[in-house]
Amino acid sequence: MDFRQRRLPHAHAIGVPMFITFRLHGSLPQGRYFGPKTKDSGAAFALVDRFLDEARCGPTHLRTPQIAELVAREIERADGFELHNWVIMSNHVHMLMTPRETASRIMQRVKGRTAVEANRILGIAGPFWQHESFDRLVLNRTEFRRVARYIEGSPVKAGVVNDPSDFRRSSAWGGLKSAPS
Repeated sequence: MDFRQRRLPHAHAIGVPMFITFRLHGSLPQGRYFGPKTKDSGAAFALVDRFLDEARCGPTHLRTPQIAELVAREIERADGFELHNWVIMSNHVHMLMTPRETASRIMQRVKGRTAVEANRILGIAGPFWQHESFDRLVLNRTEFRRVARYIEGSPVKAGVVNDPSDFRRSSAWGGLKSAPS
């Protein structure tokens, strides 16, 4: 297991499912502290995720169909991991995957390939994705199923659709995938 600390803690283990959230650069306001008043990182994640779902500030480039399709194609075809569930919201992406190599390499490829093309499509320059991603290991089947439902339920929770299967930029569009054996 690899453990790294930048701004967020990162624990990666090849062959262990991971829940990863990555977001557009500038999608959270600068200077606003989202840390929990307690030591519960889950509470901090929930607060940030709710703020991202509201998309009240920052870029929402992932609403652009061509950009969303670019990101969906890349996460579905990228190598180095088994993809279980995913959703592309207006300013962030959730993925449940099992890495076959380091998560940092996987994310560098996914974010790097999509950033270059998305910036070209939008006619902009500069950072597209926020450098750091939120990630955590998924240690059992119960948690795996809960995370899968969370990911695919994100558009419902954000008020975008009434049923997860109605959201095209999600693995729910094709139905829930099963937990690994």
